[in-house]
Amino acid sequence: MANTRSAKKRIRQNEKRRIRNKNVRTRTRGFIKRARLAIEEGNPEAANEAVKMAISQIDRAKSKGVLHPRNAARRKSRLMKHLTPLLDSK
Repeated sequence: MANTRSAKKRIRQNEKRRIRNKNVRTRTRGFIKRARLAIEEGNPEAANEAVKMAISQIDRAKSKGVLHPRNAARRKSRLMKHLTPLLDSK
């Protein structure tokens, strides 16, 4: 258990940040899942819109420090990689 005032404060800060990060991470995963499902359905317009929303959310998570910049780039790249054939077949 923490003994010093600074250690106790650090515990409080970490808990607040953990909760905030969890919310951002969960929201990001949801947008990514919706984008993947839209791509699988095969509707190019809906899939394109869903991927845009997911990429926006990934960038938001990256700017808040929840996702590492390279992790965010990799996720965006994979989404676009799946979306591109669908848009090309239009």
